Amino acid sequence: MVIVSRMISIGIITSSLIIGCISFLIFSDLKKEEKKAQIETLTSQLINFIIYLWLGKILLNITLFVRDPLAVLAYPANSDAFYLATLFTVITVIYQSYRKRLNILAFSEGIIHVILVGLFFYEFIQMIFEGNPYSFGYIVLVFCLLIVFFFIRGWTNSFTLVITILIGWTIGLLLLNLLYPFVTLFGYLIETWFIIAFFITCLLILIINERKRIS
Repeated sequence: MVIVSRMISIGIITSSLIIGCISFLIFSDLKKEEKKAQIETLTSQLINFIIYLWLGKILLNITLFVRDPLAVLAYPANSDAFYLATLFTVITVIYQSYRKRLNILAFSEGIIHVILVGLFFYEFIQMIFEGNPYSFGYIVLVFCLLIVFFFIRGWTNSFTLVITILIGWTIGLLLLNLLYPFVTLFGYLIETWFIIAFFITCLLILIINERKRIS
């Protein structure tokens, strides 16, 4: 029953992210060829994240995995595996940027678009069909961020846009953390320290990248 429930949850997450990608293709200001290239990059990193999620689950349960692999693989990853997957993904993005294989600002703007739209639909489904009482606050936060994202996108550069959304998202999550007993991201429990650490890491990466670009 737990496995079936988790498979349904994975299906909802996947569907939400697909909607996010479709939204990017429809509403992005990029040219057709650039949209295609960006979608390929975003999809590649999302696949990497899923692989890292499984890897994180195995690493955190390595002893049990050696004895009984199915006991680990059959059950969903927890928040610790989510944190590890995020760390590995950030390292991958930094490495690919260093090797000139990825434009961090373009990637950041694209992934923010996909995740925000995906989160909106995910939390909407959770509220309507699952009766999740904590989804409403998240929907309001994501809706406000989407309005800001689409409103200022044509009036500012990618660096300012990404920084603005990151700050708004971080402040919003911290406020939700005060209002609700817990905060989740696509069903994974998110601790306060992770929110702050993720924000600081992204901020430093973007600032360093911007300084290198200008110089």
